[in-house]
Amino acid sequence: MKDKSLLIKQISILLAIVLLFAAFNASLYLLLTMRLSNNFSDTTQAKMIDVGRYLPHDPDSDLARVESSLKLTDDLPVLDGAAALVPVYAAIIDAVYPVGSVTYEGGEFSDDNYYGENFAADSKMQYRNTVRGYQAIVDGTADILFCAAPSEEQKQYAAEQGVELVYVPVGLEAFVFFVNENNPVDGLTVEQIRGIYAGEYTNWAELGGAHRVINPVTRLEGSGSQSAMNAFMGDREIATKSPFAIAGASIGFSFRYYMDGIVGNQAVKMLALNGVYPSAENIQNGSYPIIAQFYAIYRADNTNKNVPLLIDWILSEEGQTLIEQSGYVRIN
Repeated sequence: MKDKSLLIKQISILLAIVLLFAAFNASLYLLLTMRLSNNFSDTTQAKMIDVGRYLPHDPDSDLARVESSLKLTDDLPVLDGAAALVPVYAAIIDAVYPVGSVTYEGGEFSDDNYYGENFAADSKMQYRNTVRGYQAIVDGTADILFCAAPSEEQKQYAAEQGVELVYVPVGLEAFVFFVNENNPVDGLTVEQIRGIYAGEYTNWAELGGAHRVINPVTRLEGSGSQSAMNAFMGDREIATKSPFAIAGASIGFSFRYYMDGIVGNQAVKMLALNGVYPSAENIQNGSYPIIAQFYAIYRADNTNKNVPLLIDWILSEEGQTLIEQSGYVRIN
């Protein structure tokens, strides 16, 4: 009788364990698997620029090309910049600099050159991206930086080093927001976007979409896009998002041509803002509500005579045509 009671007790414990695991798995399915199986996530999955597509003096590169009346030979300024602007400053080097001015460690470009590690120290093209690029221009290891407006921290770093930077607008670009292609929302207002990032809207159903938690994705602090986002928010703070947001449908931000022309992610779509789509035409005519300038930036105490000469050329008809053919919008 005692053995029978012990057996029943053991079977009861096993059944309880089985039921516990079943309940746990059902909870996981309801909380995560079912939500993720039909959501609109992976919107902002990081994709690096393929620098190898934009190498100067390479006949197989995707660079825009114009006939330049300016040809520099000596005291070549070192050009650096953000990922989104690699096609611009690489095309400038291709048009104005002599063959051999871009060099690589080991003698050839590496396919692993995601952050410019493969550019040689004497190369006139570098790729440090925004955060390291601002430090390079302040420290004097680059002559001209092609970037969006700086963050407050980047301005402060220059001030602490006693460096005055000159910002010359050379082109226009749209600051855009994007979602997964399966998200039924095609457009929002500027205030709705601010409301999402301020934590006022937490579900797409509040904005005419599906019943999905909103996952507002941010970028690395100090990057060009995050600095633009901070400026866009004005005096409103970006809220800490809900831990459930990871199981929701994301929204992200970037610059138009980086999304549309460089990354070319077909799984996402850019949103219209205030009813206006971020096309090149709508950037040029000013109807799209968030238009950002991008700059050629240099130190005010830079004595290289070719720096102002090159910037003058960028602002000329030839240079502006090159910027336009690179996928951006001319400043003038």
